[in-house]
Amino acid sequence: MELETQETRPTPSLLSSVWEAIRGTEQDFTTGSLGRAILLLSIPMVLEMSMESLFAIVDVFFVAKLGAHAAATVGLTEAMMTIVYSVALGLSMATTAMVARRIGEKKPERAAEAAVQAIWLGFASSAVIAVFGILFARQLLGLMGADAEVIREGWAYTAIIFAGVFAVMLLFLINAIFRGAGDATMAMRVLWLANGINIVLDPCLIFGLGPFPELGLKGAALATTIGRSIGVVFQVWLLLGGRGRVRVRRKDLRVAWGVMGRLARVSLSGMGQFIISHVAWVGLVRIVADFGSVALAGYTIAIRVVVVAILPAWGMANAAATLVGQNLGAKQPERAEKSVWTTGLYNMVFLGLVGVAFVVFAEPIIRIFTSDPQVIVHGVDCLRYVSYGYLFYAWGMVMVQAFNGAGDTVTPMMINIFCFWMWQIPLAYFLATQTVLGPRGVYLAIAIAEGTVALVAVLVFRRGKWKQQAI
Repeated sequence: MELETQETRPTPSLLSSVWEAIRGTEQDFTTGSLGRAILLLSIPMVLEMSMESLFAIVDVFFVAKLGAHAAATVGLTEAMMTIVYSVALGLSMATTAMVARRIGEKKPERAAEAAVQAIWLGFASSAVIAVFGILFARQLLGLMGADAEVIREGWAYTAIIFAGVFAVMLLFLINAIFRGAGDATMAMRVLWLANGINIVLDPCLIFGLGPFPELGLKGAALATTIGRSIGVVFQVWLLLGGRGRVRVRRKDLRVAWGVMGRLARVSLSGMGQFIISHVAWVGLVRIVADFGSVALAGYTIAIRVVVVAILPAWGMANAAATLVGQNLGAKQPERAEKSVWTTGLYNMVFLGLVGVAFVVFAEPIIRIFTSDPQVIVHGVDCLRYVSYGYLFYAWGMVMVQAFNGAGDTVTPMMINIFCFWMWQIPLAYFLATQTVLGPRGVYLAIAIAEGTVALVAVLVFRRGKWKQQAI
């Protein structure tokens, strides 16, 4: 026979697979080599998150040039925006899970229906958050521990960032649709476009390069909002143009209350898990803020550097979520489980190497962003302490995304309640205020708590109840 079966076709080379992952082709991730499936999904997802990491670093690099108060403003605003990210991520997890399940069941029309309902939910959530953030920007900074000068210089930055909540929400949600469908390359292109524009506009609007006005900190906020908004326009064009596995047509734009209700139900616990973890980060920022703007600036810079590794690693974890959702939809739970263990191993190797590099080169890395000796000391301490836990982060994030990909958002929420609210925050407060560690106690608590998340998540995952999750 001249026809080749899937089993007898020659295995593509590593280089050709990498190129295929970047170029983006329609794939069935419920059959064939699992390692290749992880590669094809992980590469664009890691590149997508790498661009997000690059933006975070470039943004803080330019903002730090405006002084410690500007860096502190960004840190406090980002801490508040974690609530927005929690809502967006909760909706995104539910959206990815439902779209992936429908794709695995070979029901693309129902995947499109779920996608549209997620977008409607995102619009409604954004409206409430945006109005609140714009009206109470000064008060919110004050509640976060900002001093009078930070509030005076930074409230406009905070208000503009909250005005762009619509773009944040839709950027998360529509990329979640692409990832759930296995269109990881599309999500990558969107984020590269949005953050690429952001990176170019940042110095132009902050320092007034060329024909642009010098807007200082407000310019950083405008660059971010403009870049994200253009990314959303591109996403909508892709969805409505039928250029991927999820093709939204006019009839799909109606409100389907049943589907929206299921999405909302799964999203609530998804939001809960991220709100819990992000509120914990807000609590950590609040503890560090008591040690002054210099400590807070060092912490902000170090955490942005940490994001360089964490976000690409989350990209790999997102691949596990897609594989779990699609393979459960295809009635292949054992393949879904195997994909999680394999992805976790890859992630551990990646983050382990990055963690070693950050510990060894912490000081020269922090010096890239600031010349203030006191800020450098705090930044180096934070970067080193947090990096000690990288091997645990690798497994924890893959396990959490595996639960989310199955539609089981309750289990990660319960893990987060215990590990972050009942363990991390009290431990950080005790170590920072009742021992000689000071702010170092906060950094140490981060590593310890994340290690606990990984251990608990692995133990729960091995029980296998996530395989029976309906969505």
